[in-house]
Amino acid sequence: MTDIQQIKQRYGIIGHSPLLIRAIDVAVQVAATDLSVLITGESGTGKEVFPQIIHQFSPRKHGTYIAVNCGAIPEGTIDSELFGHEKGSFTGAYDKRKGYFEVADNGTIFLDEVAELPLSTQVRLLRVLESGEFMKVGSSVGQKTNVRVVAATNVNVQQAIEKGEFREDLYYRLNSVPIKIPALRERKEDVEMLFKKFAADFSEKYRMPPIRLEPEARDLLIGFDWPGNIRQLKNITEQISIIEQDRNITGQTIKLYLPESFSRLPVLMKNDPIDNKSFNNEREILYQVLWDMKRDITELKKLVHENVHEPVTYNDNNPINDFQDTQFVQPSVIHKVSEPQNKYPVINPAEIQDTEVFEEESLSLADNEKELIKKALDKHNGKRKLAASELGISDRTLFRKIKEYDL
Repeated sequence: MTDIQQIKQRYGIIGHSPLLIRAIDVAVQVAATDLSVLITGESGTGKEVFPQIIHQFSPRKHGTYIAVNCGAIPEGTIDSELFGHEKGSFTGAYDKRKGYFEVADNGTIFLDEVAELPLSTQVRLLRVLESGEFMKVGSSVGQKTNVRVVAATNVNVQQAIEKGEFREDLYYRLNSVPIKIPALRERKEDVEMLFKKFAADFSEKYRMPPIRLEPEARDLLIGFDWPGNIRQLKNITEQISIIEQDRNITGQTIKLYLPESFSRLPVLMKNDPIDNKSFNNEREILYQVLWDMKRDITELKKLVHENVHEPVTYNDNNPINDFQDTQFVQPSVIHKVSEPQNKYPVINPAEIQDTEVFEEESLSLADNEKELIKKALDKHNGKRKLAASELGISDRTLFRKIKEYDL
């Protein structure tokens, strides 16, 4: 049994994808050094396993290992959690406290969702990486620490840098060795193997016969996009294991559990004119699509308005047919004239109703985002937590946006 196979067995890693094997191999190779590592990959791909591999195969394996979810700690307390604080440094600081960087001295600290760190905390973290020194909150005395930092994120850090949400110098410090965890759709050969493993686990857990895939069901699973990656596959396997009485799973049954209506937003191509804009998430891409649709509708209305004011021409041979084929003319402005010389319908321009003049709205993402935040705050009487829930963002992100737009 090779080292890679032993690692997979020890940490419960399933799959034979070359991209997955490559990620494991890089983690093992870099473990013996003290270089900082940045692990990237979509949510649900299993990034949290790789810092453990790096720690266990490093000379620090007997030291402390601490995993910190940076996105789960409130902005006001993140500095105290990471670096500690002195007694009386802020309200509620009744005693002196050690931070994670002090506790994990000579060990490894894993910063999950590192892109969620506030900019002020990023400055402190950069100092630790550069000099191995930090200061507690409320202290003016520096302390030394010997900590190996492994970070992970599921966001596009380059776009975060362009938007001023992440420091470029910190990115290069963390990214001494990058490890990319492949998405499940990039390792289709592992889908069936993962399904069988989860099915066996749930069979044992719930004490029922394991479910089995028929060929059509297997093909549907392999062909699905899996936006939620391994976590989504595991959840669907558990649902099927509990709900279905027939343990032979057909393609028709699988379709009941796969969200067919789900479609991933299109990837921007290099020749796409909107590629020059920075989008930090899918919501902004969706906003751009909606604004483009609104612009097209506005242009269409203007075209209709112009055609209404164009003169109507008739064919002397068959004026009635010409009148029937005329578009955009309202019946209320057509008058029949009793005099013989005016046998054709006439258009009275004075009676044509003025159409509404449509002004093209701003397509700025920042302007529209600011307006949406205002509406959400007004709707919930200024309660940020409810407004953030309405907008689908975190409290911290809303707080940052409020300061950014000076609301």
